[in-house]
Amino acid sequence: MAITEYFVRYLQRRDVLAPQDLARLRALTTQHAHYAAGEVIVPAGSSPSRSCMMLRGLSARSNQLVGRPDDRVITALHVPGDFVDLHAFALAKLDHSIVAVGPVEVEFIDHAELTEITENFSHLTRLLWMATLIDAAIHRQWLVAAASLRSSAHLAHLLCEIYTRLNAVGAASDGQFQLPLLQRELADILGYSPIHVNRAVRDLRDRGLIRWSGSDITILDWRGLTLLARFDPFYLDLERTRR
Repeated sequence: MAITEYFVRYLQRRDVLAPQDLARLRALTTQHAHYAAGEVIVPAGSSPSRSCMMLRGLSARSNQLVGRPDDRVITALHVPGDFVDLHAFALAKLDHSIVAVGPVEVEFIDHAELTEITENFSHLTRLLWMATLIDAAIHRQWLVAAASLRSSAHLAHLLCEIYTRLNAVGAASDGQFQLPLLQRELADILGYSPIHVNRAVRDLRDRGLIRWSGSDITILDWRGLTLLARFDPFYLDLERTRR
């Protein structure tokens, strides 16, 4: 199968792709796979020979504490168009697992193809590097949000970010998107108890900022939500510029 157009949009949102770069991307051979909720897509400690890209659904980067295999911390969420473990191309082993959050479709790209790109397509190589840097920027912003925002604002920041990332690749619009996370999974992400998460969701509803039914979320007041969250998408590096 050909590479997902979501990733092409991810790059084109940030730079102009030359015809030869676009052709090389679309010539990539991928292996398509489906995963059910909770299934491990890429296990911690592995040395993958291919990297995984999100096609549909949501996946999470999951880390565990040594000696506490039943406890996990979700340190990243991945949406369609994300190259979830591109850094595995350069690392000897992964220190975390990639786990499906709800039903997921992914594409795998062999590292041999990525090697060929890095050897022959300098601009695409810089863009792949950019993707890993944006991933790191998101992680830093999560740390900032966790350290400085209270529960409702922290949750609001996460919602603003996920919607912005989905919207940037054409996977969400009109303030509507899906977030197939259980409240205990939100608790793992935000660092609160499920009770605190439930209160935060209720608070955002009561303020008239969102409508949340099952996994379907509608942002009713974008300005109000961003003000509460102190959300600035600067760290997502959405400016279209030559790199």
